Amino acid sequence: MSIDLRNASTAALAYLGDAVLELLVRERLVELGYTSSKSLNAHALQFVRAAAQAEAMEHILPVLTEEEAAAFRRGRNIGHTNTPKSATVAQYRSATGMEALFGYLHIKGEQQRLKELFELAYPRKENV
Repeated sequence: MSIDLRNASTAALAYLGDAVLELLVRERLVELGYTSSKSLNAHALQFVRAAAQAEAMEHILPVLTEEEAAAFRRGRNIGHTNTPKSATVAQYRSATGMEALFGYLHIKGEQQRLKELFELAYPRKENV
Protein backbone atom coordinates (compact mmCIF):
# COMPACT_ATOMS: atom_id res chain seq x y z
CA MET A 1 0.00 0.00 0.00
CA SER A 2 1.44 3.35 -0.94
CA ILE A 3 0.00 5.62 1.72
CA ASP A 4 2.37 8.00 3.51
CA LEU A 5 1.73 7.25 7.19
CA ARG A 6 3.25 10.55 8.32
CA ASN A 7 0.60 12.48 6.42
CA ALA A 8 -2.32 10.05 6.70
CA SER A 9 -5.37 11.46 8.41
CA THR A 10 -5.93 9.91 11.80
CA ALA A 11 -9.65 9.70 11.06
CA ALA A 12 -8.82 7.80 7.87
CA LEU A 13 -6.59 5.38 9.81
CA ALA A 14 -9.44 4.75 12.27
CA TYR A 15 -11.89 4.30 9.39
CA LEU A 16 -9.63 1.71 7.77
CA GLY A 17 -8.87 0.07 11.12
CA ASP A 18 -12.58 -0.34 11.78
CA ALA A 19 -12.82 -2.43 8.60
CA VAL A 20 -9.69 -4.42 9.50
CA LEU A 21 -11.13 -5.24 12.93
CA GLU A 22 -14.47 -6.16 11.39
CA LEU A 23 -12.75 -8.62 9.06
CA LEU A 24 -10.78 -10.21 11.91
CA VAL A 25 -13.97 -10.55 13.97
CA ARG A 26 -15.84 -12.11 11.06
CA GLU A 27 -13.02 -14.56 10.43
CA ARG A 28 -13.04 -15.56 14.11
CA LEU A 29 -16.81 -16.10 14.16
CA VAL A 30 -16.85 -18.17 10.97
CA GLU A 31 -13.91 -20.19 12.31
CA LEU A 32 -15.92 -20.86 15.46
CA GLY A 33 -18.71 -22.29 13.35
CA TYR A 34 -21.42 -19.65 13.55
CA THR A 35 -23.52 -19.88 10.41
CA SER A 36 -26.68 -17.80 10.60
CA SER A 37 -26.63 -14.06 9.95
CA LYS A 38 -28.52 -13.45 13.18
CA SER A 39 -25.99 -15.39 15.25
CA LEU A 40 -23.00 -13.88 13.45
CA ASN A 41 -24.26 -10.33 13.96
CA ALA A 42 -25.17 -10.91 17.60
CA HIS A 43 -21.75 -12.34 18.41
CA ALA A 44 -19.93 -9.66 16.43
CA LEU A 45 -21.33 -7.02 18.78
CA GLN A 46 -19.31 -8.59 21.59
CA PHE A 47 -16.20 -7.48 19.70
CA VAL A 48 -17.03 -4.25 17.92
CA ARG A 49 -18.87 -2.15 20.49
CA ALA A 50 -16.78 0.71 21.86
CA ALA A 51 -16.84 -0.71 25.40
CA ALA A 52 -15.57 -4.08 24.15
CA GLN A 53 -12.82 -2.45 22.12
CA ALA A 54 -11.76 -0.32 25.08
CA GLU A 55 -11.53 -3.44 27.24
CA ALA A 56 -9.59 -5.20 24.49
CA MET A 57 -7.08 -2.34 24.40
CA GLU A 58 -6.30 -2.95 28.06
CA HIS A 59 -5.05 -6.41 27.06
CA ILE A 60 -2.69 -5.15 24.38
CA LEU A 61 -1.43 -1.80 25.68
CA PRO A 62 1.38 -3.44 27.70
CA VAL A 63 2.80 -5.21 24.62
CA LEU A 64 2.70 -2.34 22.13
CA THR A 65 5.93 -1.00 20.71
CA GLU A 66 6.52 2.73 21.11
CA GLU A 67 5.55 3.23 17.47
CA GLU A 68 2.31 1.27 17.93
CA ALA A 69 1.50 3.12 21.16
CA ALA A 70 1.98 6.41 19.31
CA ALA A 71 -0.50 5.29 16.62
CA PHE A 72 -2.98 4.35 19.36
CA ARG A 73 -2.58 7.70 21.15
CA ARG A 74 -2.94 9.55 17.89
CA GLY A 75 -6.32 7.89 17.31
CA ARG A 76 -7.41 8.19 20.91
CA ASN A 77 -6.81 11.92 20.86
CA ILE A 78 -9.02 12.68 17.85
CA GLY A 79 -11.56 15.32 18.82
CA HIS A 80 -14.87 13.48 19.12
CA THR A 81 -18.07 15.39 18.69
CA ASN A 82 -20.56 12.61 19.33
CA THR A 83 -20.33 9.53 21.51
CA PRO A 84 -22.71 6.57 21.35
CA LYS A 85 -25.06 6.16 24.30
CA SER A 86 -23.66 2.68 24.95
CA ALA A 87 -20.14 3.96 25.76
CA THR A 88 -18.39 6.52 27.88
CA VAL A 89 -16.23 9.19 26.26
CA ALA A 90 -13.11 7.37 27.50
CA GLN A 91 -14.28 4.06 26.04
CA TYR A 92 -15.11 5.67 22.72
CA ARG A 93 -11.74 7.41 22.56
CA SER A 94 -9.91 4.18 23.37
CA ALA A 95 -11.91 2.29 20.73
CA THR A 96 -11.03 4.93 18.13
CA GLY A 97 -7.39 4.60 19.16
CA MET A 98 -7.59 0.84 18.64
CA GLU A 99 -9.09 1.34 15.20
CA ALA A 100 -6.35 3.83 14.27
CA LEU A 101 -3.70 1.38 15.48
CA PHE A 102 -5.15 -1.45 13.39
CA GLY A 103 -5.42 0.83 10.35
CA TYR A 104 -1.83 1.91 10.84
CA LEU A 105 -0.57 -1.67 11.06
CA HIS A 106 -2.60 -2.67 8.02
CA ILE A 107 -1.07 0.10 5.92
CA LYS A 108 2.37 -0.98 7.09
CA GLY A 109 1.58 -4.51 5.90
CA GLU A 110 1.98 -5.97 9.38
CA GLN A 111 -0.64 -8.71 8.99
CA GLN A 112 1.02 -11.10 11.43
CA ARG A 113 1.22 -8.40 14.10
CA LEU A 114 -2.45 -7.54 13.52
CA LYS A 115 -3.44 -11.16 14.12
CA GLU A 116 -1.19 -11.38 17.18
CA LEU A 117 -2.69 -8.24 18.73
CA PHE A 118 -6.23 -9.36 17.87
CA GLU A 119 -5.66 -12.69 19.67
CA LEU A 120 -4.29 -10.85 22.72
CA ALA A 121 -7.11 -8.31 22.63
CA TYR A 122 -9.82 -10.94 22.38
CA PRO A 123 -8.65 -14.12 24.08
CA ARG A 124 -10.63 -17.12 22.94
CA LYS A 125 -13.40 -18.17 25.28
CA GLU A 126 -15.45 -21.33 25.15
CA ASN A 127 -18.68 -19.48 24.38
CA VAL A 128 -17.28 -16.92 21.93
